[in-house]
Amino acid sequence: MMDLNLVRVFIAIYETRSVSGAADRLFITQPSASYALSRLRNETNDELFKRSRAGMEPTPIALQLYKVFKKSLTGIEKAVADTRNFVPATSRQKFRLALSDLGELLLLPGLVASLRVEAPHIQLEVVAIESLRLNDWLLTGKVDAAICNRNETISSAQRELLLYERYVCLLNEQHPRIGSTLSFDEYMREQHVIVAASSGHHIVEDRLKEFGLERDIALEVPRFSALGELISSSELLVTLPSAAAKIYQRRGNGRLLELPFQVADQEVFVYAHTEIGDISAKTWFYNFLKDIAPGLMDH
Repeated sequence: MMDLNLVRVFIAIYETRSVSGAADRLFITQPSASYALSRLRNETNDELFKRSRAGMEPTPIALQLYKVFKKSLTGIEKAVADTRNFVPATSRQKFRLALSDLGELLLLPGLVASLRVEAPHIQLEVVAIESLRLNDWLLTGKVDAAICNRNETISSAQRELLLYERYVCLLNEQHPRIGSTLSFDEYMREQHVIVAASSGHHIVEDRLKEFGLERDIALEVPRFSALGELISSSELLVTLPSAAAKIYQRRGNGRLLELPFQVADQEVFVYAHTEIGDISAKTWFYNFLKDIAPGLMDH
């Protein structure tokens, strides 16, 4: 009979494409994961994984085994989880949530307030989002969930569409060249401040490239948090989701104008692997986020 711990290591290597990633997910040492892989190879009489530039690539035998092992292990762990009730009101569980600083601005106050009501002893750690690393973070358990724009690099995770973000332009209240409306020529003549593409907000650049155009970028910042003061003290334009623009406008940091060209609304999702780790706790956290987050955005 196959040792369940070996099955867990196999699935972790398959999904992370890395022995070290599997070790991180399972909270074991890398030598322990390597030893488990060696035992698996002996048990199956197959190499199972081959090293490549893309990571540990599964052999045809491994591809077959994964489907069976994954279904079987998920069933076993769900059956065990069903015997343990997660009680939010008394749990002291720690959850890690990946958010951009825009997500912190828009969602975090309401999330914390709701957590204090439903799960007052829960500890929440917010991790600054890195779009290209999110898939690994979710697979290895570095974060329990992420709320972000649609991210095509995230594979096999559960996801729920939370809302759509509409983009607008925020500018100085007393901008000397722009009145109550904004034309395309005016937009392209002005200088702009942008947030780094690693934040996941690059839809405007993608749209303008379709026209064969580029904005005049005067400043690139890593986070949204500095934008309010920048706009109120300069003539730069910033294009950002309307919910964030409204917050800055209420603070007196600028005024909001509609864009002079169409940009598709951005889809915002919550992502999680509820079958990794404590199933009952992670399922509750995922459901909590997908239920509460849509109502916290001020459109």
